[in-house]
Amino acid sequence: MAAAWELVREDGLAALSLRELARRAGITTPTVYAYFESKNAIFDAMFAEAARAFVEVKAALPVTDDPARDLLADAEAFVRFCVEDVPRYQLLFQRSVPGFTPSPESYELAVSALANTRELLARNGVHDPKYLDIWTAITTGLVDQQVSNEPGGDRWTRLVEDVTQMFLARYAKA
Repeated sequence: MAAAWELVREDGLAALSLRELARRAGITTPTVYAYFESKNAIFDAMFAEAARAFVEVKAALPVTDDPARDLLADAEAFVRFCVEDVPRYQLLFQRSVPGFTPSPESYELAVSALANTRELLARNGVHDPKYLDIWTAITTGLVDQQVSNEPGGDRWTRLVEDVTQMFLARYAKA
């Protein structure tokens, strides 16, 4: 797995080849098949690993008596998690590998992270599912802009607090 992540972090998700993965891992290509039945199985294992890491990041955030502050902390953690590892972000949130769909087991990890976000929004009086969609569009939009237009910078990531306040001002019900 470490060799697979190293490869995609250097050259992008499309660069993952079983031959190059085997070379980097110091094994033969047939040995890769002893661990993974296909390239998509490798992507699935990577997806699960990334989703677990995301769930752990979210679980490590403190829960306070200030739901707006907790939502902001969650959004900041999400944006940071995404921009610090673009291939991981692309695999988890962009469906950028043609023909790859995560297994139900791997996808369930990602769903549990979204359930946590739904709970944070509910604590802020935001209950309508369409507002969850708006929230995810806003936060991933900031990530997309940052990754696409200023990698390594903070032009869009520094807007997390502003957009959180704007979102809550519009959609939170006291």
